[in-house]
Amino acid sequence: MKQPFESVVVRHGTTVLRVCRVVLGPHDAEDAWSETFLAAMRAYPDLPETANVEAWLVTIAHRKAVDVLRAAKRNPLPVDEMPEIPAGQGVPDAGDVDLWAAVKDLPHKQRQAVAYRYVAGLAYAEIAEVLGGTVEAARRAAADGLKNLRKKYPGAITKGASS
Repeated sequence: MKQPFESVVVRHGTTVLRVCRVVLGPHDAEDAWSETFLAAMRAYPDLPETANVEAWLVTIAHRKAVDVLRAAKRNPLPVDEMPEIPAGQGVPDAGDVDLWAAVKDLPHKQRQAVAYRYVAGLAYAEIAEVLGGTVEAARRAAADGLKNLRKKYPGAITKGASS
C-alpha cells in the first residue's frame, strides 16, 4: 500500500529542496520545489508501489530545475549586483559562503553529481539515471567534483566521501 502523498512530501521535501538549491541557488529553488511536487502529485497515483520514491522525486526536481535554468536564459534580468547571501533553510552549512562559492564554480555535471551524492544521498546508479549517463560516469563526476572542491576549499570534508 502506497503512503499518502502528504507523507511523501513531509518525508522527502527537504531532500528535494536541497537538490533544487544546489542546482539553482537559493532564489529560484522554492519555485522548482513547488513545481516538483505539483508534477509528482499528478503522477503519483500511477507510480508503482516498488518504485524508489526519493530517486523519482529527485529526477523530477532535476528536470524542473533545468526548466528554470532554461527559462532564465531566455529571460535575462539585468541587475547591478547579484546577492550572494544564501538562505539557510534546507542547505547544510549555509553560512559557509566560501564553500558554496566553490560548489557554484564546479562544472555543471560535477556540481550535480556532488549534490545528488552528498546532499541528496543518492546511489551512483540513481545519479546516472537522473543525469542520463553511466554509473561509472556518475561516480567519476562526483569524485572529480569532490577533488576540485578540496583543491579550492581545503576545509571541504564531505560526509560519506569515502563511500
